[in-house]
Amino acid sequence: MTDLSFPKLPGGLPDKRQVAASFSRAAASYDSVAELQRDVGGQLLHRLPQAFVPRRWLDLGCGTGYFSRALGERFPDGQGVALDIAEGMLNHARPLGGAAHFIAGDAERMPLRDATCDLIFSSLAVQWCADFASVLSEAHRVLKPGGVFAFASLCVGTLFELRDSWRQVDGMVHVNRFREFNVYQQLCAASGLRAISLENQAHVLHYPDVRSLTHELKALGAHNLNPGRPGGLTGRARILGLVEAYEQFRQAQGLPATYQVVYAVLEKPL
Repeated sequence: MTDLSFPKLPGGLPDKRQVAASFSRAAASYDSVAELQRDVGGQLLHRLPQAFVPRRWLDLGCGTGYFSRALGERFPDGQGVALDIAEGMLNHARPLGGAAHFIAGDAERMPLRDATCDLIFSSLAVQWCADFASVLSEAHRVLKPGGVFAFASLCVGTLFELRDSWRQVDGMVHVNRFREFNVYQQLCAASGLRAISLENQAHVLHYPDVRSLTHELKALGAHNLNPGRPGGLTGRARILGLVEAYEQFRQAQGLPATYQVVYAVLEKPL
């Protein structure tokens, strides 16, 4: 398996061992709460070029394999490869099929040969990669000329309601940090891949209470993984403070949680 002992991104993302362990633990519960993930991945599928039929595709950060199976159904004559850094996710996905191969590996150093894939599909995975320029470089290397890298990721503004509510309680890091959208734009422009489309779209989910949101984040494995996060249990007084602060955002549908999603379809020039 690819070495996971990478340093933390300065001021930002958690190291990959924590990411892999967290998502491995969440494998059994993930699909039960993955409404946003299914919606975003479905929208990313619709963004693929209409007449595009890859002979070999890669589901990068495949998780439970939900979209590996969707890709297998959409491209029944293609050969699929599913790759994830979390062994627990691969163990969950492998028996359900969809891809011909399930591989443990890192998006920043893919264990694949040059120019071997027509399509790299990645939905809500690359936001956990500290060096996104390396992800793009690897995509460029692994794609055949004319191949497509389609990804959905998260950017700054995601879960701002939860972040701002915690800021009223204490000064610690409680919400995962993400890149600015303009950083995605700059890195994609410098990657050697041509942007067919690159946009940012908000998705808003609603919850009856704060506990429902935080329970879902934990079940997804996407709860707070940042350096600087508080250790141990959160005191009752701080929880009550969080609940009170978050109530200021309440709408008729419930408490909103905003996800700022980056959608990109990039092509390797012929």
